[in-house]
Amino acid sequence: MKSDLDLIEGLKKLIAPGAWGLDAGCGAGARDVFFYWKDGYSIVGVDAIEENILAARSMHPEIARQVSVCDLAQPLGYTNAHFDFVICNAVIQHIDPVIVKTVTLPEFVRVMKPEGVLQLMFKPGTGVTTIYDKDYNTDRAFQLYEVDEIVNVLVDLGMEIISAEGDGLGSIMFFTDPKPMEHCVFYARKVN
Repeated sequence: MKSDLDLIEGLKKLIAPGAWGLDAGCGAGARDVFFYWKDGYSIVGVDAIEENILAARSMHPEIARQVSVCDLAQPLGYTNAHFDFVICNAVIQHIDPVIVKTVTLPEFVRVMKPEGVLQLMFKPGTGVTTIYDKDYNTDRAFQLYEVDEIVNVLVDLGMEIISAEGDGLGSIMFFTDPKPMEHCVFYARKVN
């Protein structure tokens, strides 16, 4: 994976334009929501931080109605089997592990249609780590997650990891960001 934009292109190989998606934890500016929307996807973005949603609406007024405040530690306000895909990049590292396993991940699966695709990125490991984040000019703490544990939770919920085909992205991938922090990312498909 050359950059996080490769993830966008990787998911586009699995989901056709027009598909209905959720960016769970879209962040300030809702960059991915904007990119997918621009390429013909029907997508909404949610974030727990109101300032992030206000920044997204300011930066991209054309998607202002598609972004809203939502706490991923609570049940999502969408019907069962609502989305073709869910994106959650570098978000669960800010949520208590018990909540991630009992609320957040089950909610992602609940709101996905059969054959829906989840793209999940998180910091792998155990416990909590604190590092200096130059983007925020402060030390930040991140919850780490065991990869096998997250995969097992998703498998128990009726998901399967999508294997790489040809030169595409797939299986369980790792990369290091500039902080430097290791990340795990994968695509999973809802099979039940």
